[in-house]
Amino acid sequence: MLEAEFIKLLISFTINTLAVAILLFGMFWPRYKNKEITLAAALFNTFTFGVLSILSNVDFSIAAGFGLFAILALFNLRSEAIDKSSIAYFFGGISIAVITSIGGASFSFVITILTIVLGLVYLVDHPKIFRYTGQINVTLDSIPQNILAESELLYKELSQRLNVEVISAKVLSINYVTEVVKIEISYKIS
Repeated sequence: MLEAEFIKLLISFTINTLAVAILLFGMFWPRYKNKEITLAAALFNTFTFGVLSILSNVDFSIAAGFGLFAILALFNLRSEAIDKSSIAYFFGGISIAVITSIGGASFSFVITILTIVLGLVYLVDHPKIFRYTGQINVTLDSIPQNILAESELLYKELSQRLNVEVISAKVLSINYVTEVVKIEISYKIS
């Protein structure tokens, strides 16, 4: 019986490792080249898989589960700004660990779910779908007149300064003391 559980754990870990490798090294790394997020997501996946594998094999109450969730919520992953795509892939790495480590589902069902999820991620985040847009944070050393009231004028000014077509601009902060404006822009890539 112990040998059968060990084989099941080994198969689950292999499925987990292959799925997270496809997500992080087959999809995320080639597009974003972010070593820190790739490493963090891979390690969180491994640690989450280990913890949930243990917890799924012991008598574990809902209250203890909420306690574990509260402990995980204490970790502040945003010591520096992390873009939304990186957060999504990071969460994906953790989700794969949850999908593969919780017992009760057949391996064929788990593989089917992972195939669907990874396929959708591949399609939704494929460079050809969003190939014409880029995003960057810009700091201006002056405050454009009517910055919040006339967004089209702001787009035009940013387009001229950066020599790109600005699609959208979100003002992140305005400091009237230092005359500095921080803006997140989306622009077309030629």
